Amino acid sequence: MKKIKTAIIGAAGYTGGELLRLLIHHPACELIYVHSNSQKGKKVTKVHPDLIGETELVFTDEVQTEGIDAVFLGLPHGQTKGFLEKHAFPKDTVIIDLSTDFRDESHGFTYGLPEVNKEKIKSAKKIANPGCFATGIQLALAPAVAAGWTKDSIHITGITGSTGAGKALSETTHFSYRTNNISVYKLFNHQHLKEIGQTFRQINADFQQELLFVPYRGNFTRGIWITAYFPFEGELEEAINRYQAFYQEAPFTWVSERDIDLKQAVNTNKCLLHLKKEKGNLVVYAAIDNLLKGASGQAVQNFNLTFGLEERLGLNLKSIAF
Repeated sequence: MKKIKTAIIGAAGYTGGELLRLLIHHPACELIYVHSNSQKGKKVTKVHPDLIGETELVFTDEVQTEGIDAVFLGLPHGQTKGFLEKHAFPKDTVIIDLSTDFRDESHGFTYGLPEVNKEKIKSAKKIANPGCFATGIQLALAPAVAAGWTKDSIHITGITGSTGAGKALSETTHFSYRTNNISVYKLFNHQHLKEIGQTFRQINADFQQELLFVPYRGNFTRGIWITAYFPFEGELEEAINRYQAFYQEAPFTWVSERDIDLKQAVNTNKCLLHLKKEKGNLVVYAAIDNLLKGASGQAVQNFNLTFGLEERLGLNLKSIAF
């Protein structure tokens, strides 16, 4: 198999570490360099000790643009535009950005949600990877939105692990704050709502319902749990059939007829869904790993699609489960 010459920019954080874990063992990938301004000169394993014995790569603060087939950008939100203005990659280089900067599909970027945009992603050279909450919410609701079932405000709650806040410490990511605790933030105003609405209007031009989203900080490290519900006049069997048909060609999104739990999805690139009909509402549960299907795993899934590789390549991961 021909190796795809690949670089990671901003590889010192959680998503960068997960990209490294996946790409080091990806059979079609050759990591040419990994970039970090803050960790330059250090061995990757000094920053990501889970990779001891897996790699001898060293972080560099130099940016090589020529001879690179694909580059993953893991820079802080708001910094990618400036980086690409300063460092111009050849037009044939595939750019996969994990920040919020291009999720509005500006500057020639394609929104990288494979379950909705697979055909566009296959021919894209610039891909904007979705946000973690956005991924879980969109996959929980996309079949219903496409079918026109969401006629009223949609109620959504979501709880995320502490890794969703990034590696830099803050008051709400300290162990003493998170442990035995739960809190709400960005009530009805989360930044991911913008990209969610964009996708829903793409699959249903008439969509204009409010998304009433309550995000919670959870007292665990990895994973996102979504509960969404809306009035639904149909039968549960109809909804399950609709969801299964919608995701028939999606190798990582599965509709379970049994109750699900978060650990089934953690350490995988899966989105697990479960549907219930209660008191006139369709209730949808969704579980993903925020660092994989919500970030680095989905980025590698997009990498596979745009290079014509098998979609699951390098992503056959088992959940921790217990």
